[in-house]
Amino acid sequence: MSEVEEEIMQLQGEDGRDGEDRREGEDRRDGEERKEEIQSPAPARKKRQLLLILFVAVIVIGFSFYHLFWNSSGSGVHSCPASSSRFMVKNRWNHGDVLSIGKTTSYIRLLRKSLNAKSGYLKKGQCDLFSGEWICDPYGPVYTNNSCNFIEAPQNCLRNGRPNTDFLYWRWKPDGCELPSFDPLKFINAMRNKSWAFIGDSILRNHIQSMLCILSKVDEPVEVYHDETYKSRAWYFANHNLTIALIWSPFLVKSEIFEDDQGKAKAQVQLYLDNLEPKWTSQYNNYDYIIFSGGQWFLKTMVMWENNSIVGCHNCNDKNIKELGYYYPYRKALQMSYDFMTSSEHKPLIFFRTWTPDHFEYGEWFSGGVCNRTSPYGEGQYNGKPEDHDMRAIEVEAFDKALKKGARLKLLDTFHLSLLRPDGHPGPYRTFHPFAKNKKAQVQNDCLHWCLPGPIDAWNELVMKMLVDEGDVSYN
Repeated sequence: MSEVEEEIMQLQGEDGRDGEDRREGEDRRDGEERKEEIQSPAPARKKRQLLLILFVAVIVIGFSFYHLFWNSSGSGVHSCPASSSRFMVKNRWNHGDVLSIGKTTSYIRLLRKSLNAKSGYLKKGQCDLFSGEWICDPYGPVYTNNSCNFIEAPQNCLRNGRPNTDFLYWRWKPDGCELPSFDPLKFINAMRNKSWAFIGDSILRNHIQSMLCILSKVDEPVEVYHDETYKSRAWYFANHNLTIALIWSPFLVKSEIFEDDQGKAKAQVQLYLDNLEPKWTSQYNNYDYIIFSGGQWFLKTMVMWENNSIVGCHNCNDKNIKELGYYYPYRKALQMSYDFMTSSEHKPLIFFRTWTPDHFEYGEWFSGGVCNRTSPYGEGQYNGKPEDHDMRAIEVEAFDKALKKGARLKLLDTFHLSLLRPDGHPGPYRTFHPFAKNKKAQVQNDCLHWCLPGPIDAWNELVMKMLVDEGDVSYN
């Protein structure tokens, strides 16, 4: 027998003797405790029972407060720090997804705990999904900048060096009900053999990237089309025969745009208000679901045409052309779009997404505007700019008129929840590490589009909830 085997047998023998000694000791203690229980008077036993009940009650109350803290509406909460100690959960959820933050990494949960879709839920029509507040969400987003290949560089804030990640740990909580998290598997199964079109500008491109990132967790799409400028594109989910397309049409009506890749105008936009953009009207019948919107492009300098004649302009500073502002062309574009949709024999389910406010401070896009806030606004802290409310009012008016004509229309009213998120924009991190060479560098900020992951992911949760209410998707 080797020395190693002898040592093992010796240890086993010691363990056996130790085990016998322990068992004898435990038997003696058990006997003494039973004897003590028999001999102890009733008051002593009751005292121990009361102490036990008190101990259990403290545990239950403590757990209840913990549960309430994480699942209540969090009234008055205005910060949600994502410290590394709080969210470093790689040992608990090892999904391999990492958020790149400069030279450090922070692991987040890939699939956050699904909210209870039954408790706290009101019947259809009783809960306003678009009135509520942003509350702390310790689980964070369902995808990361590393796990998704569809995030374009200007919205990839973490890759571009954004140091603050608090903006990732909030979720939208409607008043009076819960908004369940987007379930990509249930959504994509319900959308088998279907097709979606996103018609609009770069904010809708931002939105579609969020949806692609979420859905790619269960089925990786393949790009099957793009135009020369890559502004109109389409993706195909082969396992579910699902197509999702982006159709570039920032004005919805026909236009001639003269801008470089940075958005700087070389000439005034020419807008043809009596002709819808054929890029989307020619494909309208191909889609089962449509999300469309107008937007910030109507604030640009433009010349307006009707019946092959100039009828006015916005901000063109030409004494020979009537100043019509931007309300007139926006009303006209929405009215024509809705008239086309309501008169068509094809009846897809149509979502109109409302105006998206920017959060530029101390200037605008090309005049030094910044957005460096790191947490959401509380209710009433910021009401937006006058044009924000004016443009949304035009949208709601046009939507209400179209709704009376019998089309399958849904108002995706993201205005208010977006207004409260000044922290969700790329800001200076629209470019790769803008301060790497000079910490005081003067850079252009983006306070209009949204970081991905980010607040815009909540828009898809709203879309799914509206589909559930419509009966097209089920949470079960």
